[in-house]
Amino acid sequence: MEIGQVIRTYRKKKNMTQEDMAARLGVTAPAVNKWENGNSMPDILLLAPIARLLGITVDELLSFREELTQDEINQFIQEMNRCFRSETFDQVFCRVRKYLEEYPNCHELIWQTATVLEARMMIDKVEEAGQDRRYDDYISNCFVRALESRKESVRVKAAESLFGFWMRRGQYEKAESCLAYMSDQNPEKKRKQAELWAKTGQRKEAARACEELLFSAYGAISLVFNTMYTLAAEEEDWERAGMLCEKLGQAARLFDMGRYQEVCSGLRLAEDRKDQAAATEIIRELKDCAETICDYCQSPLYGHMTFKEVSQEFMDQVKKNLQQLQVMIHMPDT
Repeated sequence: MEIGQVIRTYRKKKNMTQEDMAARLGVTAPAVNKWENGNSMPDILLLAPIARLLGITVDELLSFREELTQDEINQFIQEMNRCFRSETFDQVFCRVRKYLEEYPNCHELIWQTATVLEARMMIDKVEEAGQDRRYDDYISNCFVRALESRKESVRVKAAESLFGFWMRRGQYEKAESCLAYMSDQNPEKKRKQAELWAKTGQRKEAARACEELLFSAYGAISLVFNTMYTLAAEEEDWERAGMLCEKLGQAARLFDMGRYQEVCSGLRLAEDRKDQAAATEIIRELKDCAETICDYCQSPLYGHMTFKEVSQEFMDQVKKNLQQLQVMIHMPDT
């Protein structure tokens, strides 16, 4: 917005008339009217007093705002997409570039705009048509600028976008440098590293990384299902609890966790419902298939991973625990 529009917008938010504002600044009402209509500019010495009166910063007064609201950003992106329906890529590009100059520090806007521009480049096949390469330079520069955001979420999104940008152009070293902006705890970082390894001939490393992600995903899924089960059990919604136990067993089968993991999902339900007959049957089956508790170690699904060898001591302890469980629920060992 022009400075006059900014003054009018925030003056009205403060419920001030042009006369009120003029009186507080020591100027005339016609002077304020001229500012708002774009017929003149405030004296430079009045910028700070105007900003204080309106409750904004001088940067905001001059339209160099640190941030836009998410609604304002969404509105701009929607308008940008509408323009693509009736205008050429270059026309929209030039308009967008001029607009971003007004908000050089709004990194969320910069990232989202660059994302839309690159997507439109691919849709319109701009590169294939031999269009000006300046688009690439500008879009990549926008992603780099967004990496400077104070918000971690924006930095991560910008890094992911820039990673994809360089991967699509075969610039693998540049793509790898983007991973430094992502946390090691973010599974997406490992997935992207695997994608990079696959493109650069390190196929075994890529396969192992994907398998590690899959193995970790099962652990996360199990925790979520168990939490959902607890909620259902506390409400005594046994139908839902039973469904969740069944899903947990299906997950164990899908991820090749072995028969033991598939069966044990129902034991907690049997205990909570005090169903001795069901618990007896489940424990009996668990004892029969105890040797499968680490079957995932031999699964081809995790063929590139290395697992610690399961000791006989561990297996003996598993069987001992099952025996003790039988005793605790007063069931004979048959």
